[in-house]
Amino acid sequence: MQNNDSQAPSGAPDANPPNEQGAELETLKARVAELEASNTELRDTVLREKAELENQRRRLQRDLEQARRFANEKLLNELLPIYDGLERGLAVEGGDIATVREGINLTLKELLRIAQNNGLAQVDPMDQPLDPDRHHAVSMVEAPGKAPGTVVSVLQKGYVLNDRLLRPALVAVAKDD
Repeated sequence: MQNNDSQAPSGAPDANPPNEQGAELETLKARVAELEASNTELRDTVLREKAELENQRRRLQRDLEQARRFANEKLLNELLPIYDGLERGLAVEGGDIATVREGINLTLKELLRIAQNNGLAQVDPMDQPLDPDRHHAVSMVEAPGKAPGTVVSVLQKGYVLNDRLLRPALVAVAKDD
């Protein structure tokens, strides 16, 4: 007769006894839960870091915009006393020309001091050889006793801001004899 038992013969061991399968399944479930918790924690960390980077980017953008808008604040604040002085000078009725001239001279000196404090320097090339990088010759004139190519008159002063030419000096130079 044929044995149709679904059980293994009594001499053959089970591949995985039910107790071991249950323990392994529980271990795997615990490991999956641990990994899911770790994944959730990492996802939260990444989202927080991403939000922090976005906030820093916005803060930097705002700070840059403020810096652009108020970059000249210090300079303009220094110029306010000059505006005040000019307004007071214009408000004075009468007065002699020497007093007005002295007031304008003092105002100019103060303006030049403020400009120098902010990196501006005048280019005054009188009696120097022509420097095409800093001077623009607009005419050549007879100048006995002067070497050819020497600046003999400055029509308009030039200006340099922190070693960068803003405007060349307009000059007349001595021509060859």
